[in-house]
Amino acid sequence: MNALAKPTPWYFQPTTILVAGCLVAIINFGARSTFGLFTLPISQAHQWPRETYSFAIALQNLLWGIATPVAGALADRYGSARVLMAGALIYALGILGMIYADTGPMIDLMGGVLVGIGIAMSSFSIVMAALGRLVPPEKRSWAFGLATASGSLGQALFIWPIGQTVSLFGWQTGLLCLAVAALCIIPLAAPLLIQNTSGAAKQKGEADLTMVQAIAQAFGHRSYLLLVAGFFVCGFQLAFITVHFPPYLAEHGISKEIAWASMLCIGLFNVVGAYASGIIGGRGEKRYPLSAIYFARAAIYTIFILTPISTFSTVIFACAIGFLWLSTVPLTMGIVTTMFGTRYMATLYGFVFLSHQIGSFLGVWLGGRLYDLYGNYNVVWWMSVGLGVFAGLINLPIKEQRAPSFEAA
Repeated sequence: MNALAKPTPWYFQPTTILVAGCLVAIINFGARSTFGLFTLPISQAHQWPRETYSFAIALQNLLWGIATPVAGALADRYGSARVLMAGALIYALGILGMIYADTGPMIDLMGGVLVGIGIAMSSFSIVMAALGRLVPPEKRSWAFGLATASGSLGQALFIWPIGQTVSLFGWQTGLLCLAVAALCIIPLAAPLLIQNTSGAAKQKGEADLTMVQAIAQAFGHRSYLLLVAGFFVCGFQLAFITVHFPPYLAEHGISKEIAWASMLCIGLFNVVGAYASGIIGGRGEKRYPLSAIYFARAAIYTIFILTPISTFSTVIFACAIGFLWLSTVPLTMGIVTTMFGTRYMATLYGFVFLSHQIGSFLGVWLGGRLYDLYGNYNVVWWMSVGLGVFAGLINLPIKEQRAPSFEAA
């Protein structure tokens, strides 16, 4: 009978699935990382204060976080491909709606709610959950690092061409290009259809829990709560930079070309940082490098804000922070998998990511709000420093071992 069995089509082969998943991550995160380039042109076009657009993108980050556990649960229940495809459509519709949004509530709905939900449903966390079930345990951290590095590569690939498009043809054309890119996720998600199931299967060595039981047990686990709290800081720091770094540089006399190049450097250096993080996470305990990343971010922020702003300091900062940009993700997801297994990985990581996005909401919104109040970003920079130290400390007590209730009987 085996001799008569049909071979697995090439588009369902593990290598194809891995490549397709990485391409999805490139587009999802690449498009999302460019929204800071629209802060000034959209605000100026509609004569909005800085807070209006900032709040929409802050809302986007919040909805991205709120929708992620739901998207994860849907992916765990029905398979990643269907969720990715639906998310890509919502993502594109939201971006297109931003072109026609001429009031605060409309930009909140389109750029905030729809784009946020679309990002969540087509994000690399959904891709990583699929990859986590595809690769053996000893290679999971590597796969997480590869998917995260792909998202960073997307930032590097999208920043410059979208920046040039906005500069030469206007911000509306830039958004149109992003919408078309988001739709490309739909065919790229097709190889993951092989993993579509009517329910997440129990893996060897894992307890047979329902999804509700798994969520309840996770939130009663001290190390999980520490991880959730620490990831809040990651979101605050990264979202503030993504949206407010370009205008911050412009106000210090740095050209928009250097600002684009700096964001590109962040993406390029994080390709290396995220991939290296995945490898490091596979060789020992993950909490120590995770804490080190947060401490290092706090130090880099401090040096940058105490140093006169110049092209040189800007590029050095971008390269340094880029190396640490998403390097927290493979380690964080690796710890979630270590504690709870892969069956409900997308769901449980989704709640960790919700904390990340609450931080993102505050980082983006407070950036705009406090700028309007004080005329500068100084308070938010120093908040980022203090939060980095906090996150570094609370990740140290995490216990990297399978939670007792998730062990097979």
